[in-house]
Amino acid sequence: MAHPVIKAELREKAGKGSSRALRREDKVPAVIYGDKKEPVLVTLKRVDLFKELHKGGFMNTSYEIQVGKTKEIVLPRDVQFHPVSDWPLHVDFLRLAKGATLKIMIPIHFTGEEECLGMKAGGILSVVRHEVEFNCPADAIPESITIDISELDMNDSVHISAVTLPKGVTPVIDDRDFTIATIAVPSGLKGSDTDDEEEAVATEGEEAPAEGGEE
Repeated sequence: MAHPVIKAELREKAGKGSSRALRREDKVPAVIYGDKKEPVLVTLKRVDLFKELHKGGFMNTSYEIQVGKTKEIVLPRDVQFHPVSDWPLHVDFLRLAKGATLKIMIPIHFTGEEECLGMKAGGILSVVRHEVEFNCPADAIPESITIDISELDMNDSVHISAVTLPKGVTPVIDDRDFTIATIAVPSGLKGSDTDDEEEAVATEGEEAPAEGGEE
């Protein structure tokens, strides 16, 4: 599997002073750790990091970081942002060992909303889980899981057992068939249904002949 490449440079010093100096040069300090190896301090060009962040799915994408002639397959595990400017301040990368499996939150996307039977009838899509934690192969992490809801009717639900997952991907929660989304009845529509039922009951009472009445 081909991984997007990020070029980095080694940095010798850690600490706030060194990091501030790097940021003034439009560089972002980062660290590569894990796989029972020593952490490696690196810097990234801020413009290169911005490009990857703006593509979306940064935290679920495995990258090849190239430091000189050395290459490492990594997964972003944390990005610190400036509270005002929202500029990236620091990135943590986890080394991915060959054949490793990770627990990772994957976003859930939905398709078929325009064709959804329940939504056509006035229902709304009520999402219980916008993300689900999965066990995933380190070299095949899906950016998202897509669920087709076109065949769902009012009050129907999507459970994890009904979702087709990529090979090697399994939910971390495996002791219950949890709900991901439901086609819910809007409160206004519920009230309308209740009123109709009450009106029907009242009409039936008016039309029924009184027992023991005059002949």
